[in-house]
Amino acid sequence: MMSKIALITGITGQDGSYLAELLLGKGYEVHGIIRRSSSFNTERIDHIYQDPHESGKHLHLHYGDLTDANGLAKLVSRVKPTEVYNVGAQSHVKVSFEQPVYTGDATGVGAAKLLEAVRETQDVTGQQIRYYQASTSEMFGGMPETAPQSEKTPFHPRSPYGCAKLYAHWLTVNYRESYDMHASCGILFNHESPRRGETFVTRKITRAVGRIKHGLQDKLFLGNLDAKRDWGFAGDYVEQMWLMLQQDTPDDYVVATGTTQTVREFCEHAFGRVGLDYNDHVEIDPRYYRPAEVDLLWGDPTKAKEKLGWVPRVGFKELVEMMVDADMGLAAREKTLADAGHSINLPEGVRH
Repeated sequence: MMSKIALITGITGQDGSYLAELLLGKGYEVHGIIRRSSSFNTERIDHIYQDPHESGKHLHLHYGDLTDANGLAKLVSRVKPTEVYNVGAQSHVKVSFEQPVYTGDATGVGAAKLLEAVRETQDVTGQQIRYYQASTSEMFGGMPETAPQSEKTPFHPRSPYGCAKLYAHWLTVNYRESYDMHASCGILFNHESPRRGETFVTRKITRAVGRIKHGLQDKLFLGNLDAKRDWGFAGDYVEQMWLMLQQDTPDDYVVATGTTQTVREFCEHAFGRVGLDYNDHVEIDPRYYRPAEVDLLWGDPTKAKEKLGWVPRVGFKELVEMMVDADMGLAAREKTLADAGHSINLPEGVRH
């Protein structure tokens, strides 16, 4: 039996790191693409990355970029993966309004470059490569009349990020139908964890909770508190990515919990976890409003439950508590440094 080899774009991100852990645990040889930088950005995978010649681990990192078609083609040809997971992107919605061209290139056209690399390698080797495309609930645009959103819901993206992801999504479907590729899309609704980037609203909230509780800041500035999201745990969601590529027939699946909460509710639970009232610390800053607001994202995961047997394990309250507890620990370490006279960097949206 041929050993399974996975190639992951965005391996240093939240999803990529959890996915790498999952696949290594299943005995895969895992290859990850990282962008060249003057500073290290591997903290999410440092605990699983060791010299494979010394540790016996099967994790290998390669410099690359979704905007580099030639580099992607060479890498796929060299690694010869059995599965490719495209979870890399410029994934921040607000940033996509400020950098729409780069977002389109990396998030949208980047998928085209990777699909071409996979197709060409398949043609040369004659071996099937199974491909996963990370699609997003932002493609739906949050039109209230369409909720809950399923695989059959019409798309109406309301950000450059959503538009770029929609291009990548439909192109994946097109390659599946045109070239008989085993290519599947996971339409993921909001998924969070202690590894979420600090500029995303959930992590901004939990970071602020820890810092406020430890006396390192007093206020948190946010945008629309009434936006509703279907929030799940990223560690659960990467399992469904893997399940999609184990099916005989490729397909597209909504990945969601089937429940919604507002940003306000997230704040209430997060601050309440440490005995604080969010009303005393959260203020509205219009700078954090989107040019085109998405009021409601609510997923219908029925198809995934019925066809893949997938059910999320971590509920909303557990997710919030997990994130707050992790950031309380981080804030405690920052407090120790501050008391010792060391300067610390402030997360976005923080003012003393």
